[in-house]
Amino acid sequence: MLKGKTAVITGASRGIGRAIALLMAENGANIAVVYAGNEKAALDTVQAAARFGVKAEAFQCDVADFTQTKAVCEAIIQAFGKVDILVNNAGITKDKLFLLMSESDFDDVISVNLKGAFNFIKHLTKYIMKSKSGRIINVSSVSGIAGNAGQANYAASKAGLIGLTKTVAKELASRNVTCNAIAPGFIETDMTAALADSLTEQVQVGIPLKRLGKAEEVAALALFLASDAAAYITGEVIKIDGGMCI
Repeated sequence: MLKGKTAVITGASRGIGRAIALLMAENGANIAVVYAGNEKAALDTVQAAARFGVKAEAFQCDVADFTQTKAVCEAIIQAFGKVDILVNNAGITKDKLFLLMSESDFDDVISVNLKGAFNFIKHLTKYIMKSKSGRIINVSSVSGIAGNAGQANYAASKAGLIGLTKTVAKELASRNVTCNAIAPGFIETDMTAALADSLTEQVQVGIPLKRLGKAEEVAALALFLASDAAAYITGEVIKIDGGMCI
């Protein structure tokens, strides 16, 4: 499905990013694994991806740093020669009620979740435009659609990603580059595993499908959006939340 293409995936060492990297590798894409600090997890993802017979390499990057991101993007191009797919998945949380949230709590989350996506789109667009079927996929959240108490910073960053997605989709459509956003709900990851069982049960009550989603299910949606089958879809925000935000 993606044979011969190169995908750059930020936050790919664990969770949703890792699942996307491995599924795209399984479907023939060469993978650039971008990670923040967990080198061991990143190299594990690289090794797992390489088992599918594709090229895979890890690149450490603070996605919030414009200059560092540019250097990493140039290193990726040097290593792979091209980029066809960009998945902006890197994200952090610093949850607090709004009245208790510090300036740094707000700034840090916006810098990674929103500016990080801008940085990678900015530095890779000229290469993605050379692809016959360029794809940009931004991992937003249902929090960016509906808001969530205790997540003013996170919800703002994910809502910003939606605006960024729609604008990039309009600007790059003439170059046959699509840009879409995925908005996951509660997904089984390290982040949700840290929640108390009672809170997880409470969350599931409000989900029509009565369960948390799986990272592999989000990855399947990302794979579809990266494929030729999604060539006429752009500027869309697709929820994958078990019906939580119907």
